[in-house]
Amino acid sequence: MLKVGVLGAGHLGKIHLRLLQQSDKYELVGFYDENLENGAKIEKEFGYKQFHTIATLIHAVDVIDIVTPTLSHYKCAKVAIKSGKHVFIEKPISNTVAEAEEIIALSKEYNVKGQVGHVERFNPAFIAVKDSIKNPMFIETHRLAEFNPRGTDVPVVLDLMIHDIDAILSVVGSKVKHINASGVSVISDTPDIANARIEFENGCVANLTASRISLKNMRKSRFFQKDAYISVDFLEKKCEVVKMKDAPETPGDFDMILQNAEGVKKQIYFANPDVEHNNAILDELETFADAITNDTTPVVTLEDGTEALRVAYQIIDCFKK
Repeated sequence: MLKVGVLGAGHLGKIHLRLLQQSDKYELVGFYDENLENGAKIEKEFGYKQFHTIATLIHAVDVIDIVTPTLSHYKCAKVAIKSGKHVFIEKPISNTVAEAEEIIALSKEYNVKGQVGHVERFNPAFIAVKDSIKNPMFIETHRLAEFNPRGTDVPVVLDLMIHDIDAILSVVGSKVKHINASGVSVISDTPDIANARIEFENGCVANLTASRISLKNMRKSRFFQKDAYISVDFLEKKCEVVKMKDAPETPGDFDMILQNAEGVKKQIYFANPDVEHNNAILDELETFADAITNDTTPVVTLEDGTEALRVAYQIIDCFKK
């Protein structure tokens, strides 16, 4: 078992602590939180060992799980990596692309592995259809959330939209060609609503919308490709796959047939895969353990996290034009 320590014991940090303690692949050594009084309460309530300095926790483990505010990701990762520890970093990987690139360089220099916490890659609905998403040409995503003061210190692009950016980059397989975007600040000092249109070199177009001041929560993505339509509801963990094939010469009474202007007939059919429900956060943490133990590539690499951050900042830069 890999010895692991958690940096940051806020809302998400406490979830990581609980899941790591349950995991068969990790031995939870303890945690550090800069608010020592808060850390003492957590230690008393849950029994996790509190460390009073980052250095002592890093020294005691094999893996550091960084669940601190984004502004401190780089500093924490740098210290851990230079100590020869593997790092799991919550999204976004860091506050700037330059910091993210240095994290990559340090991980290679010190021969340690890193993974970024883009948890939607482990959403069971997305996993169920990912192999069916082949050369999508149009993608539409909506990620809407009710207002929550937590996270409003950064633009909604870094808070919410970056989940969809990473998922899209993982399936398109092409470089970004051009981005148009707009954002509006309603409650926060940074944009609370944003829309972005990303054009890829292979011709694919993605239209992303994110809001953190909506009346209801929504996390849906739709992928359109030749002869198929695929939808993913990340919130409800449901998916739908609608495909087309050449219509049979003699259709059945219940076959759904479409005919275009040229007289070509296509049959519509549903091929919905089973969604195997899981705990996505536990899965992302445990697949990182597997990558370390088996010396394989993590599911969401540091490079993946950096590219998602790069695109996110390209979107944010559009707001200033």
